[in-house]
Amino acid sequence: MTTPADVQNVRDPELPGRLLTAERDVLIPLLRGRADADFALPVVACPGWTVRDVLAHCSAAFTRVLERRFEEGVFSPASNGRDIAERAGWSNRRVVDELERGMTEAGPVIAEAGGALDVLALGEWVHAGDVREAFGEPGAYAGAGLPSAFSLLAYVTGRKGHLPLHADLDDVDEPLRLGEASGRRPPARYIGDGPTLVRLYAGRPVDGAAYELAGARAAELNIFGE
Repeated sequence: MTTPADVQNVRDPELPGRLLTAERDVLIPLLRGRADADFALPVVACPGWTVRDVLAHCSAAFTRVLERRFEEGVFSPASNGRDIAERAGWSNRRVVDELERGMTEAGPVIAEAGGALDVLALGEWVHAGDVREAFGEPGAYAGAGLPSAFSLLAYVTGRKGHLPLHADLDDVDEPLRLGEASGRRPPARYIGDGPTLVRLYAGRPVDGAAYELAGARAAELNIFGE
C-alpha cells in the first residue's frame, strides 16, 4: 500500500466516513457471527471493559454524533461509563444494530464538523481493532482500512500539534510524516510495521513487536492519553 508522505495539513472531510464504512463492512459481519458468550470477553486495551462494553461505548458515541449531543464532559470516563450503563439492558444484537447505524451515518456529520470530530472516527477504528484482538482475530490493527487510518492519523496529529515523527514502514512505499512540522523539535524516527505504529499512537500494548523508535519515548506518541 502507498501513503502520502505529507498529508498532515490537508483535510479530506470524507475520509473519516470512508474509514468507518469500510470498517463496518468487516466488523459487523464478524460481530453477528459470534456467540453471546464472546461479548463478555475482556478487552486488554481497555482494562475493566468487555467486548460488549467497548461496542456499547462506540455505538453510544456515534449516536451522540448523529444527535449532536455534546454536553460538558462528553467522552470523559464518567460520561462513557454512563453511556455503557444506559445500554446494560439491551441485547447484544441491539448494541450491534446501533453500532452499524452509527458507522453508516456518522460520516457526513463528522465531515461537517471541520475536523473537530475526526479523531473520534480514528478512535472508533482503533476500538474495532481492540475487539478483533479480544476475539483472537489476526491483524487486529491492520486490514484494508490501514492506509486511510494513516492518512487520518497524519491529519489528526498535525491538528493537535503532536510531536513530529518520520516513519519508515515495512508495508508502505513512501515515508509517513506525522505531527506538527514546526521546527521546534527535530522529528523522531520510527522503523517497523504499520500495525505496531498504530498501537503506539493508540497507547495499546506492542506485545514485544520488533521496531525502532529514536528521538521520542513510546508514551509520548499516545494521542488518546493526552
